[in-house]
Amino acid sequence: VQLQASGGGLVQAGGSLRLSCAASGTIFSINRMGWYRQAPGKQRELVAVITSGGTDYADSVKGRFTISRDGAKNTVILQMNSLKPEDTAVYYCNADFYTPLGRNDYWGQGTLVTVSS
Repeated sequence: VQLQASGGGLVQAGGSLRLSCAASGTIFSINRMGWYRQAPGKQRELVAVITSGGTDYADSVKGRFTISRDGAKNTVILQMNSLKPEDTAVYYCNADFYTPLGRNDYWGQGTLVTVSS
């Protein structure tokens, strides 16, 4: 199973970006998909997560970011609006799947989001 993230880039403060992460391979079921980010010199932090029970967001992005899933495509989307310079970070897709190898945690490659002031 692989996670392929896309959609990062450079945007001005107040702008929007849409991150996408597609899972490929044999997946029996999805427990959780989400996004983390890591800014320079900081620890990786949870941004948003989506499960069958709903969604959860970091306080710093509530009301600005929206996470959603396209179940048919095993894809998770992060719509980021009203971006701030402090949102600048490498964003990582994460997922918890059941596969033929059992239940495992997977990470995609990072995608850089840069918000200029």
